[in-house]
Amino acid sequence: MAMTIDRLVETEPEDVGLSSARLANVSRVIHRAVDEGKVPGGMVLVGRHGKVAFFDTYGSMDLEAGKPLAEDTIFRIYSMTKPIVSVALMTLYEEGLFQIDEPVSKYIPQLKGLKVMAGGTAEAPVLRDPVREMNIRDILSHTSGLAGGPGDVNGVSQIYKRDGIPGLSAENQTLATMIDKLANAPLVFDPGTAWLYSIATNVVGRLAEVLSGQTLDRFLQERIFQPLGMVDTGFQVPADQVHRFAANYERDDAGKLKLLDAPQTSNYLKPQSFFSGTGGLVSTMADYTRFARMLANGGELDGARVIGPRTLSFMASNHLADGKDMAEMNLGGYSEISRWGQGFGLGFSVLLDPAKSGTVGTVGEYGWSGAAGTTFFISPGEDMFVVFMTQLMRAQPLRRELRTTVYGAIEV
Repeated sequence: MAMTIDRLVETEPEDVGLSSARLANVSRVIHRAVDEGKVPGGMVLVGRHGKVAFFDTYGSMDLEAGKPLAEDTIFRIYSMTKPIVSVALMTLYEEGLFQIDEPVSKYIPQLKGLKVMAGGTAEAPVLRDPVREMNIRDILSHTSGLAGGPGDVNGVSQIYKRDGIPGLSAENQTLATMIDKLANAPLVFDPGTAWLYSIATNVVGRLAEVLSGQTLDRFLQERIFQPLGMVDTGFQVPADQVHRFAANYERDDAGKLKLLDAPQTSNYLKPQSFFSGTGGLVSTMADYTRFARMLANGGELDGARVIGPRTLSFMASNHLADGKDMAEMNLGGYSEISRWGQGFGLGFSVLLDPAKSGTVGTVGEYGWSGAAGTTFFISPGEDMFVVFMTQLMRAQPLRRELRTTVYGAIEV
């Protein structure tokens, strides 16, 4: 089983305390999944002590066209957009433009006076006042009371759907028009009292627009993409780059791969006006590795300081009430894996207790995943960063196997 080694690799695994022989298990996991038809293809990168020590790509970016994955393949990263947008907003925090315990309505007045849905139905909701307003920490940590994620707890997501409140994409809408609609919808719960995966990062994106005076796409370009040299990351795939854009798949009822979104007809080729902070970006392995390396390096890469190390450490701390983990506070709707032992910071999940989580790792590890199977994590304790790319909706099992094999390769 040949391993692909190319220009992304900078050092031998043994030079950074990793075992080449045991890293072969990472390849075996991906190759086996591809060969068994569980994923179309997979690409993984492991870096430690600031250097990329392992890269492997295997399988297809477009099964119908018979195109193999390439180093420069463009992927839908979906919720891996959230950490990028959250870091970008926190650069404004460093400028003293807001505090995280301030009400969101201080900067987005339309969100003043939101009610909590206490009963009834989407057609006839029973509403009450919240214990307190939604604050900026809440929208960064998914404790806001907003809905719109996978699942519906009490009918609020139905209201979003009825009223056309977008999460991922929308024609003829903007983050500003989303806020206008959101202002008329209730909250699921009192802010700060529960964890529910939601469209909150769209509100984070809108807050960045309000504070910066720029649209989110321009703001991200200025604060993140340009400083880091992320040349292929954005809300749209340029027409002349469609040949690099991966097809996206799902599993049919028989478990077979089924084409969900073809590159040539994807909405990602169209100009966007709704810049979804929740999950609107596309990126490449090289680009997202630049972002991950910046995080692993304390907020700086190749002389470009994106965010301060203390601010980043603050973001990667558990911000859930009373030090609880996601499982203790989760209302439902997001159950990719057990969330016991994992807290949530300002844009990332945070590993609190590996034994409780049931997954190998180090305390303080942080990261997040995307709906099409992509994932990344940073381990400050191991000085390690890992990025994985594929294009299969809800390809969760491979992520856990990836973690197991990567951590198993650490020797020193």
